[in-house]
Amino acid sequence: MAERVGIVGVPPQAVMVELHRNNVEIIDLDEPQVRASLELTAAYLPRVYCAILRTVILNAMRLELDRIYIDVGPGKCDCALHVATILQDMLSIPIIRTRNQDMEGVGFSLCRTRMDLQDKMLAITRSVRQLKPTQELPPCIPTAGFWGVPPRDFSLLTLFPDTTHIYGWTRCMENKTPADLTLESEINPKVPTVFFAQSFCAKTALARHLADRHPQGLYVDCDVSAGSSARAKIEAFFELVDSPLPRGQS
Repeated sequence: MAERVGIVGVPPQAVMVELHRNNVEIIDLDEPQVRASLELTAAYLPRVYCAILRTVILNAMRLELDRIYIDVGPGKCDCALHVATILQDMLSIPIIRTRNQDMEGVGFSLCRTRMDLQDKMLAITRSVRQLKPTQELPPCIPTAGFWGVPPRDFSLLTLFPDTTHIYGWTRCMENKTPADLTLESEINPKVPTVFFAQSFCAKTALARHLADRHPQGLYVDCDVSAGSSARAKIEAFFELVDSPLPRGQS
């Protein structure tokens, strides 16, 4: 039976090559994998930690895994370092800390192509488990932008048009360079952009900073799910900027 290996963040390519060579089953612990309340993690992790890291703990509690690789470097966040310590004390399996500082990108055509944003985000998150870059896709002219990390609640993405370009850490994720702060900080001032981060995530600081600098930017954060307030803000924002009009490409 193949080993079941959990990953947190984007492991270095050298780690992924080794995992594929050993034909293990790779499970992304950042994504909801089990049906259970996040409140079950309160005994291990304060509620002021972001919903993604609380999801990691919940998955680790409920899944049968052989080992876990967790990025504790600048490609993930400082909080992941402490989560690694908690996992090590919680579980009897190896918790292997990695620091992905790869800077040789593979491209991010998914981020710029025309596609339903939920499907696009799902394809990008799935690409983390793959070695080869996604097939090169033609870019579209963007009418909206999504900057940030993949939300825990993908229903938030239904508010965006198919011609949305993705920026921020998600673009770094597809490019397999999660620590590339220059790429993460790139914006297109011609494109109305929602700057998103999970509540209690350190990236809320950069999201808000870039949104303030952007001539057509909106800062939004959500915790576990996309509530009516956040959804209403995004809907009103796109109505105000009239996002379906074509704008400059990036």
